[in-house]
Amino acid sequence: MSDVSLLVAEDYLENDYFLSEEYEGADSKAEKKIKFIKVIFCVLCFALFCELVIYKYIMPSFSSPKVTVTGQKDYSAEEIARMLLPMNSTSWFDFDVEQAVALLSSEAGIGHVSVEKKFPDKIYVNIEEREPVAVTFVMENGRTSPVQIDKNGVLFPGKRGASEKREEVLPIISGLPVEYMSKGMRIPAKYRPLIDQISKISEMPQHYFASVAEICVLPKDSGNYELALIPAQSKVKVLTDRALNEDALKYMMVVLDVVNQIGTDVAAVDLRYGSVSYITR
Repeated sequence: MSDVSLLVAEDYLENDYFLSEEYEGADSKAEKKIKFIKVIFCVLCFALFCELVIYKYIMPSFSSPKVTVTGQKDYSAEEIARMLLPMNSTSWFDFDVEQAVALLSSEAGIGHVSVEKKFPDKIYVNIEEREPVAVTFVMENGRTSPVQIDKNGVLFPGKRGASEKREEVLPIISGLPVEYMSKGMRIPAKYRPLIDQISKISEMPQHYFASVAEICVLPKDSGNYELALIPAQSKVKVLTDRALNEDALKYMMVVLDVVNQIGTDVAAVDLRYGSVSYITR
């Protein structure tokens, strides 16, 4: 290195051009300014995040909950919501799941209810309506009214607007010792096997009950009962025991075909006791 270069370097060092206090002060101010901007930015982001949480989660949870109903067939979502009005729930927080289940379960036509709360404002209600397998008649307000029976023997009123096609294939049962109906009421225990038999036959692809107009329950002195089936397209009554199954219905149809072909003046066919006998008019 030349002497001139050394002199220039020494001169810069002596005068402290690179490490001057003014330069260091300006650099420190710039760093503080950048830190201050970062702090302001973080504060604004945090405030924006808090506002987002408040508007998206906190505020909705204090407003009226949004109820979603699934599983219903004959009941509308509006009807289910009206059943929950006695709860008087003004927000998601004060919505009582157990009370909601109790209110909906008290409806005779509803068999099972599940209610779930999902933060911040969602209420999910799933219901299983009772499926009728038969129809009977009871006295209600001084007049005879049809009521439906599910597979567990529970009585419940049919809803207006229910499927007409479903109503057509429901067998009518008469003679049950049921004079009135209350919510959740079941038929006497000894008649529940009959309902179970009807339920199993109804699940078959063949619509056997389309050819049966009425199933009459005939009490016996012993405390048991027998059945009298009234065909839909015949005036001949069929007497049978309590064993109502597919084989019994097929046998009944065969016997009725024979009676109709013979054309005799038969009022009833007795299939009890393992043999066929006829009762004439």
